[in-house]
Amino acid sequence: MKALTFKEREVPQVREGGIALQELATEDGEPSFPPVSNPSCEAMRDIRHGENASTVVSQVFNWEGDIYPAYSTIAAYKDGEARKVFAELEQALGACRSYSGEGYAGKFKLAVKMEKDPDVGDEAVRFREIAPFRDLGDRDEQFTLVRSGNVIVTFQALNIGGSSSFPEDLIDKQVERLREAQRK
Repeated sequence: MKALTFKEREVPQVREGGIALQELATEDGEPSFPPVSNPSCEAMRDIRHGENASTVVSQVFNWEGDIYPAYSTIAAYKDGEARKVFAELEQALGACRSYSGEGYAGKFKLAVKMEKDPDVGDEAVRFREIAPFRDLGDRDEQFTLVRSGNVIVTFQALNIGGSSSFPEDLIDKQVERLREAQRK
């Protein structure tokens, strides 16, 4: 899975040394924080983090000229499971419009706003989570989740006081790379 992620030279938008790669543990365990207020939103959060996937790899992208990083999470599932998980994601998003919870920075409340689904992979959804953030403006984080075969990849981009999106060309390139690897 790590071999299918981006190398620094492939992403000219990142600072030198600006891509970090991590293989995440996928075993079930106690959550670090209590579940969020809306069970559908909790299901969506679990899916975007690759809960219950057989292998999960995450990358951090530190963009040139931007203080806010972006992330991608690639979650591989057993044969046929990704399709089922993506259907669960779509169902969860149908009932998730806002939620509150507790995180590293304390309590939070987020609004979930659906966006036009991108035309990439076998299936894709896109949405934003928005929260007021004191005097700096809204905390705005965009999520794009794409299923390609037995893999679901999450792309996320964050901004405060503005909005940002994960670069479409990188989404296309990553999804195509995953599709090709599964054909072999």
